Amino acid sequence: MQAVVVSASRSNIAADKSPQTVVIISKAEIARQMAISGNSSDVLSNVLPSYTPSRGKMNGSGETLRGRAPLILVDGVPQSNPMRPTGREAHTIDFSMVERIEVIQGANAINGLGATGGTINIITRRPEKGSLNQSIDVQATAPTAKTGSDVMNYKTSYRLDGRTGQIEYLLAASYEDQGLYLDGKGRSIGTDNTQGDLMDSRTYDVLAKLGYVIDDEQRIQASVNRYKIKSKASYLAVAGNRATGLPSVSVKGQPPGIAPWNDVWTSSLSYSHANLAGMELSAMVFNQEFEGLFGADNSATFQDARIAPVGTLYDQSRSVASKYGSKVGLSRDDLLDGRLKLTVGFDTLFDKGKQDLYGTGRTYVPESEYRNLSLFLQGEYKLFDQLTLHAGVRKEKADLQIDSYRTLAQYKNVLVTGGKLDFNETLVNAGLVYTPVQAVTLFGSYSEGFGMPDIGRVLRSINTAGQSIASMRNLEPILTKSVEVGARVHQGDWDGEASYFRSDSDFGTRVVPVNGAFMMAREKTRIEGVEASVGLRITAAQRAKLAYSYTKGRYDSDENGSLDARLDGLNVAPNRLIATWSSDWRGGIKTFVQAQHAFSQTFDDPAKEFSGYTLVDATASYRLPKGELRLAVSNLFDRDYITYYSQSALVEPKRYFAGRGRTLSLGYNLRF
Repeated sequence: MQAVVVSASRSNIAADKSPQTVVIISKAEIARQMAISGNSSDVLSNVLPSYTPSRGKMNGSGETLRGRAPLILVDGVPQSNPMRPTGREAHTIDFSMVERIEVIQGANAINGLGATGGTINIITRRPEKGSLNQSIDVQATAPTAKTGSDVMNYKTSYRLDGRTGQIEYLLAASYEDQGLYLDGKGRSIGTDNTQGDLMDSRTYDVLAKLGYVIDDEQRIQASVNRYKIKSKASYLAVAGNRATGLPSVSVKGQPPGIAPWNDVWTSSLSYSHANLAGMELSAMVFNQEFEGLFGADNSATFQDARIAPVGTLYDQSRSVASKYGSKVGLSRDDLLDGRLKLTVGFDTLFDKGKQDLYGTGRTYVPESEYRNLSLFLQGEYKLFDQLTLHAGVRKEKADLQIDSYRTLAQYKNVLVTGGKLDFNETLVNAGLVYTPVQAVTLFGSYSEGFGMPDIGRVLRSINTAGQSIASMRNLEPILTKSVEVGARVHQGDWDGEASYFRSDSDFGTRVVPVNGAFMMAREKTRIEGVEASVGLRITAAQRAKLAYSYTKGRYDSDENGSLDARLDGLNVAPNRLIATWSSDWRGGIKTFVQAQHAFSQTFDDPAKEFSGYTLVDATASYRLPKGELRLAVSNLFDRDYITYYSQSALVEPKRYFAGRGRTLSLGYNLRF
């Protein structure tokens, strides 16, 4: 098979020659996972054992990769909002629009701000051969415990693409209507009216791409994607009980305020030249417009006696972010008789945003503007035929401008003086890849990632008069240092990979629940773990695979320099084992089975104990004379369980959520 080139590496390195663990999620794998669950977080966690199990909600706060936040990209365009994370970064595109997903695990800075846990680059579909290709897909999903229109999910997608002359084009659209979810005992799952929910929602996505092939070496392309998910707001949550293990449930009712939504525009214009004076050029300008509305709540945070009697005021927060920037890279791989490849690049990012209270117009997080200019150099040098050195450096020059503002009444209406913070970071990476024999590759790497703390969590909770932006140490950047050593083996029908990783931040971040809200603590942190996978091609038509991840994290709870406390489930994933078996039978039948086990875990707080669970999913497809019919069963044995998030975080009773019970999906795809 042809080596897969990882575009997120910026130097187009082959996945099997990387000094870090790289996972490529193929189009076929994405399609299988989408048949099981349309939730993009489920797709990632079902394939990556070091990715935190999905919360199953619109908000994915606490979902990490190797215990830290990943940078999510769509065709290289950053989707994450590192300064004002909403937890909704995984819900900016429908995965039916996706060709493959590149995952570089571990901290790195090659794509700039935010990749302290790794990089997830979502590559959208490209036009196929032929002047006119069409595809239509429909799917219906229902729980096996109950029938009725209120629990049904419907999804349809359509794609039109082709290549004619020098023109390439693609137009794709999808629409999904989701009903009420049920747990393993047939009970309705509690809705998250404040943070937003996937169930009882409508989603649409439209992707348009237009490319022009200038000649054999040059190409230009424009791309626009519009994604929106909005709650139908038909249910209210009824509190559960952690002590008795009773999860929250939903009842018919109209929540106050306006229904939560995610509304995202992503656009880019790219140009490539394969032979510019012997070099390869890639250039892109991009823009992302993000708006996330949260549900109405009468929490203590929103109360202001000057507006309404305390306890009666409902309000809802809205996060708005606008970012634009550019990426330019220039590579040459024939230096020093072909032993040296160099890539030089220059990136810009301008990110402006705020968080306000939608109902009353109050400032929740003041408007801020982040400006970043970065220059990087990345090299690969073949020391000898079996040993390659990878090394690079990236210079980040940035500033953050924050307006003056007054905090909410809950935080004493204090005036905070705005200001400007300057950051200059030089980030390095180095790695070795050694192939002693053809079937074995050993690798090791050191890399640094650069991130910003969630400035929203810092700024909205200031309650000390006279505070100024310039004096706040909690706004200092996060520098994460990551080390990884591992091996890859590919011998005959067997392939495997194993690695040990560790990441350290001297002044890292930890998510902490305070009075029902998530706040941020700045502390020294360390996360380390082991990942391993082994695959076997049983026959030409059957393949089995096992993947395992072990992660533990510690932090300095008393600021004495020692790592004396364990990170909880809001900050690290559970240890997990994922087993899969895929088969291509005669007669056009394909089957796929996956089982995943999340191991039980204890934390320093006994109330956060995680009991673990095992889930099994299966899919089958049958190729018809026209089109393909598929059947999928999620949670095959109808396991009743409480989600990892709800078990390992001391959530309020209304957010003590059960996981989704068994569902049955029937789909049909036709290409013509």
